[in-house]
Amino acid sequence: MRRDNPGDTPTAPAGIALFGTDAVTTRTFDTPDLRGVTFHEVRARSILNRVPGASRMPFEWTVNPYRGCTHACVYCFARRSHAHLDLDTGLGFDSQIVVKVNAPELLARQLASARWQGAHIAMGTNVDCYQHAEGRYRLMPGILAALRDRANPFSILTKGTLILRDLELLAQAARVTEVGVSVSVGFTDRELWRTVEPGTPSPRRRLDVVRTLVEHGIDCGVLMAPVVPFLGDRPEQLRATVRAIAEAGASSVTPLVLHLRPGAREWFTAWLRDHHPGLVRRYERMYADGAYAPTWYQRRITRQVHELAAEFGIGPAHRGAARRIPVPEEPSPATVPEQLTLP
Repeated sequence: MRRDNPGDTPTAPAGIALFGTDAVTTRTFDTPDLRGVTFHEVRARSILNRVPGASRMPFEWTVNPYRGCTHACVYCFARRSHAHLDLDTGLGFDSQIVVKVNAPELLARQLASARWQGAHIAMGTNVDCYQHAEGRYRLMPGILAALRDRANPFSILTKGTLILRDLELLAQAARVTEVGVSVSVGFTDRELWRTVEPGTPSPRRRLDVVRTLVEHGIDCGVLMAPVVPFLGDRPEQLRATVRAIAEAGASSVTPLVLHLRPGAREWFTAWLRDHHPGLVRRYERMYADGAYAPTWYQRRITRQVHELAAEFGIGPAHRGAARRIPVPEEPSPATVPEQLTLP
């Protein structure tokens, strides 16, 4: 394993287990936003990922330039994917970030292939492509340019404000193909935000992103996710959130109740015991049948949000909005190492 800074904490065991080789470039940066984070730079063999069970999903293809996420959302369903790399799904997911450094040029090559039929590509469906690392690695400008140059339709889901850096590229792409952007804002409660989404920009800053995109003629909806049972689902909380979304000019709002898949469930439960121990039994009952809240509860939340959206003048989600909902199936563990080679 190569390390660029000799004084950095070595992570050789993780690198070896990660990819079945000891030749992964590992890097750290001594900046406030990236301190304590280890980056594993790899060269992917393929960047276009076909979603398992795509017939049940609103999109078939995704691009994920990063794995792991410094947004550190305690409920993130993508945590389990880190286990496929022999990395911890808790703190490891938050601080051991895989960077596919060749993503832009690889995507350009794959889009140019005669076999590629120009299908819609969804981004941000696993981890956020505009997390803090993007400020350092700058993979998205090349990815957006490749999509623009091929007039390939795409959508982005993000909690990051860094997307505004690429505003001009998004506008250029929107002139030649279908572009959808959705910002994730599940609640506006600042106390809840600080504890469950500690690495993200505040909900208000995310709504400023919505406002700016709309002002520049780029359609932007809001994925109101997650609605957190017993902590973010009171009628006054839902009303405050939908009102703020409407004031930001969002074209649509799509509610999604918290779901707790393996990997995320254990980490969220540990957080719950620390911050809200009195709710542990209630969560055990609510999620007794699996990763999802009961259907009756999901329908109630959806109805309340849609009624509020109508009250505040947000139209129903258009046909393409479903493409931005981040609930694809996880990649098969068998396929993960095959996509990675040395830089």
